[in-house]
This record gives sequence, C-alpha cells and structure tokens, in this order.
Amino acid sequence: MPAIKHYLIIKAPIEKVYNTILTTEGLRGWWTEEANTEEKVGGIATFDFGERYHNKMKITNLEENKLIEWECLEGDKEWIGTIYRFEFESKGENTILRFTHGNWREETDFFASCNYQWGYYMSSIAKYNETGAGTPYKSGK
Repeated sequence: MPAIKHYLIIKAPIEKVYNTILTTEGLRGWWTEEANTEEKVGGIATFDFGERYHNKMKITNLEENKLIEWECLEGDKEWIGTIYRFEFESKGENTILRFTHGNWREETDFFASCNYQWGYYMSSIAKYNETGAGTPYKSGK
C-alpha cells in the first residue's frame, strides 16, 4: 500500500520533539491550533482545520521517546484507516524524526497533495522545536 514518508533532523532533544507530537500544547504549536489529544494508548486525538476538515485519530501505540502511532477514524474518506507513525531517534543533541502516513488504498491527487502538506508541517515541527514558533493552521486567518 502507498505511504508518504519524511525524514528530518531536528536540532532539539528527543524528549522535546516527542512531546511536541504527544501533547495538545505541542500539536497546537506546529499542526493546527484546533488540536486536542488524550495522551494514552486508546485515547482520541482530534484535529480541526476550520470548518473544512475534521480529523479524529485513535492513539494505537506509544513508546516514550521512540514511537507515536495513530489510526484515522474520521476525516477525508481517503484518510480513514490510514496509519500515522512518528519514530524518534536521538543523534547527539539532535533528534531524527521518521514520519510515515501509510496504509493508503491508492496514490491519488489527494495523496500527492497530502505529501506536499506533510512536508510543510514537518518543517513546522522543526521550526517549533528549534525556535519555539511553528507554522500551524490558524482558524479564520
């Protein structure tokens, strides 16, 4: 099955990068200001992008400072059933982040658009961790 993959080296400690993706505060700093999450396996994370998009994820795996994994329960029809995997590796004072958005049924124009958007948000994760200011979606702006 097709998968979107990104690899980043972030100039920040692994604990900081991990918490950026685990916590509501962190997610609001880089992805969307309309994020909420339960920080546990089986918990639900929701991500809204104004009235246009609503995404609901189930947290399926957490390994502290190693892995965060979600499964899409609600969202665009092409996202439902897809898996989001964030893998973390410490590299000195830096963190390697390997991101996979997998289990797509096929490569469509929406798949290609999402690949582009994920690249944008991967850059936002790095900026948020390195400077304290990411570029999340801001409702009404």
